[in-house]
Amino acid sequence: MRSDRSKKGIERAPHRSLFKAAGFSDDELKRPLIGVANPFNEIVPGHVHLRQIVDAVKAGIREAGGVPVEFGVIGVCDGIAMNHEGMKYSLPSREIIADSVEIMAQAHAFDGMVLVTSCDKITPGMLMAAFRVNIPSIIVAGGPMLTGVYKGKKVNLISVFEAVGKVKAGEMSEEELCELESIACPTCGSCAGMFTANSMNCLSEAIGLALPGNGTIPAVFADRIRLAKFAGKKVMELVKKKLTPKKLITKKNFENAIAVDMALGCSTNTVLHLLAIAHEAGIDITLDTFDEISRKTPVLAKLIPAGEHSVVDLHFAGGIPAVMKELSKLGIIHLDAKTVLGKSVKEILKSVEVLDREVIRSVEEPYFKEGGIAILYGNLAPEGAVVKTSAVVPEMMRHTGPAKVFDSEEEAYEAILGGKIKKGDVVVIRYEGPKGGPGMREMLSPTSAIIGMGLGSSVALITDGRFSGGTQGACIGHVSPEAQEGGPIALVKDGDIIEIDIPARKLELKVSQEELEKRRKKWKPKRKKLTGVLKKYQMLVSSGAKGAVIE
Repeated sequence: MRSDRSKKGIERAPHRSLFKAAGFSDDELKRPLIGVANPFNEIVPGHVHLRQIVDAVKAGIREAGGVPVEFGVIGVCDGIAMNHEGMKYSLPSREIIADSVEIMAQAHAFDGMVLVTSCDKITPGMLMAAFRVNIPSIIVAGGPMLTGVYKGKKVNLISVFEAVGKVKAGEMSEEELCELESIACPTCGSCAGMFTANSMNCLSEAIGLALPGNGTIPAVFADRIRLAKFAGKKVMELVKKKLTPKKLITKKNFENAIAVDMALGCSTNTVLHLLAIAHEAGIDITLDTFDEISRKTPVLAKLIPAGEHSVVDLHFAGGIPAVMKELSKLGIIHLDAKTVLGKSVKEILKSVEVLDREVIRSVEEPYFKEGGIAILYGNLAPEGAVVKTSAVVPEMMRHTGPAKVFDSEEEAYEAILGGKIKKGDVVVIRYEGPKGGPGMREMLSPTSAIIGMGLGSSVALITDGRFSGGTQGACIGHVSPEAQEGGPIALVKDGDIIEIDIPARKLELKVSQEELEKRRKKWKPKRKKLTGVLKKYQMLVSSGAKGAVIE
């Protein structure tokens, strides 16, 4: 056993003494030690119930003959961190989560791990750590929350963000907003739509490092507890067979996950995170991989925010296995890919069927023939930019308009709510990239304000930052190179004409090369007074086009 290096032999008597000080028995020290990462805290709604999930995981480990060793991990609620300085810390937390899991696993020589997770950066951080440490591991999510009901309609967190714009536009009273905010998020769990948290938990399942149901079983269902117990048992099988993430998961698994990503119209953050996870796995995935798979993968579901269906609706329609079964008809799912269940994808899908065609459409009658995310290139984004096409209205798939340029999210948000953005405008928010922010903030507040003020079918937004999975509209993010690195987005001026052509994958600034060179000679990067983790992060982080990994 790997853990014997810290507990077996005469030389390890001092080590055993310390184990015993923590309450371990001699019998327990003969068994495999399984690290259980617990990001429980009392502020993230997707994590407030994780003690119960962790207890179930530990019960499963003990039942299968292992010894669970629980340890803590940090977590950020992106919704609470949104639209202020706190969001700068969200993406850096992904690296700290991966680092902390690595440190605990390596320092204490765990034989295996169960990585309990739920929300936005915690899940990708855990997946990165699983590949980096490369000991037998399983991901277990806390599950999605249920939707609320307000005036007879389903509501969720994004309903509240967009309602702020409606209040500013005079379409809703402050009293109604107060009522809505108390109803929109009715249970614990990751927010109810196909936002980043649920996207990544569904893709953990599609990639094969989580069990079927991981992405969609609601947080408040007993099935979630049973799944956690089963994961505890399964990790012991992986330990006995010495099946590590790098032995199980290949490029085929990642391509399966990307296909599911495209079929469901997941958060654009999945691009950022899958690139980073593949980097840790030593698997060659690029932005072009996403676009290639997107072009041959139909959109089969319209989930919140792109449509009315929640992740819970997806669960009752058959969940991720049903989506993969439907996609397999087109030959774009690798059926021979292995999973932590101990079965191939083909074996898992054998008895699966779509249970609700209102939620999961057939490949013959998709919402769109091409996938939910597209990669754009052009003189404004030489290294690429990302857009969630499934959340763009048809009339904004092609758009040309004048730029309204802002050097921070706050400036843009104030201008939108202040009525300074007009129909046809292209809002440009820059110096919000991985280095420029630093931290690549999500722009949910500005995008929600655009929708709430009735501009979603006439205004586009472009940024070197990123978007929440709750964003809808013609919102193009991850523009690379970013402004802080001297990318072309740093050279845009108010009134410059920008052309967006999503079907043609183009993002062009209609300014001559000669003029851009003149502007570049006058350009200087912005200097921000930074301390602590943000200072270190700015020094080390790479481009969004590479997944914003630390190099």
